[in-house]
Amino acid sequence: MAAVDIIIGSVYGSSVLVAETLEQALTEAGHRVQLHEDAVLADLDADHFWLVITSTTGQGDLPPNLLPLFEEMRECCPPMPQLRYALVALGDSSYDNFCGGGRQFDELLQELQAQAVVERLQLDATETLDPEEPALAWLKGWMTQI
Repeated sequence: MAAVDIIIGSVYGSSVLVAETLEQALTEAGHRVQLHEDAVLADLDADHFWLVITSTTGQGDLPPNLLPLFEEMRECCPPMPQLRYALVALGDSSYDNFCGGGRQFDELLQELQAQAVVERLQLDATETLDPEEPALAWLKGWMTQI
């Protein structure tokens, strides 16, 4: 089974709840999982599978706890074509720049030549009160690709 790093960007805790739900499912499937709420590049391994779960704040911005990693990667990270990842973006479609934080992180990973194994999941707070449920269904649809 695989080593999975779950990288969390959260302001009010919804991303953490999604991450904990997906962590449990991945662990039950036999994967080794580590949560990173204040990730720095030195703590992450590009040979692990990355599952990024982030909300959006402000005007489509990344949460403050994920911004340092994003900036570090943007400024000094070499291409990472070996990195495989999936991304969950949480947002609210009643605001401009819906899921902007997740889109930014996804675009950075693509610029660094990382390989998405599945299309980014965008969860809309106006449509679901429990984002863990659709995120878990999404994970189960592709988890065998890890």
